Amino acid sequence: MNEPDQGVDLGLGVRLPRMGLGVGGLEPERTGAVVALAVSMGYRHVDTAQMYGNEEEVRRGVEDSGVDPSSVFITSKVTTGRHRYDDVLRGFDVSDSRLGAGRIDLYLIHWPLPGVADYVETWRALCRLRDDGRVRAVGVSNFGIPQLEVLAASGLPTPAVNQVELHPYFVQTELTEYHARHGIVTEAWAPLAQGRVFDDPVLEDLASERGRTVSQIVLRWHLQAGRVVFPKSTNHVRLAQNLRLADFSLSEDEMRQVVRPQHDGRLGPRPEDVVEEMPDPRGDSVLDDRLR
Repeated sequence: MNEPDQGVDLGLGVRLPRMGLGVGGLEPERTGAVVALAVSMGYRHVDTAQMYGNEEEVRRGVEDSGVDPSSVFITSKVTTGRHRYDDVLRGFDVSDSRLGAGRIDLYLIHWPLPGVADYVETWRALCRLRDDGRVRAVGVSNFGIPQLEVLAASGLPTPAVNQVELHPYFVQTELTEYHARHGIVTEAWAPLAQGRVFDDPVLEDLASERGRTVSQIVLRWHLQAGRVVFPKSTNHVRLAQNLRLADFSLSEDEMRQVVRPQHDGRLGPRPEDVVEEMPDPRGDSVLDDRLR
């Protein structure tokens, strides 16, 4: 972002870089090269998951970047078929091995999946991993307010983050306000609406007026709102552009213009509609490609 990313304070000395690289949907054979390029350019946060099937390649990419691996923040997630308490602990061992022992900074429940197991039990296992010092911070992904309320009622610690679909067509105001009240950091997946923003004439005009790209305008909108983002790209020019966000800011009026008038621009499923894992012939579980 043309300046060091000071990150978001998660407590206990953990700072989460706000600009990350998403690798969901990226083929394993391409992941290492993309991660190495991005990290060498200045990205210091890589967001992966067991479900993506590219954790080991993320590790290799970081190692090949020429950057001290300890300076790169790594997020991974519980795979969908390993939600029971002991399965979570065993699944973490798999990710820990693939990413390099002790290299997972943030570990998330990928989806609530009430049809698979009690996600309070899943969350209890993540809290144990944190308490045992095996991971620095824990959080959730794709949780709505009802699921977060269940965790709150359990008496267990509050998730540090909730990674959810969020973009100009789906701003999730009620959820982000809940996050703010409870000290939960909002992370946005599909921050560019899976490319939909690039064909929006209002955003194109705004970008043209500012001499910026559409992605720069939208990513700046996210960051000014205090969110953590994971734009995905394999293109060198776009990767570089997405880092150049610190030398401009949006006015209040421009921030309002970025929000597009949509009743519900959700691209993925609702958390309550994802109730069970789908079998993967390789032995793990995977979900529909929309589930990131």
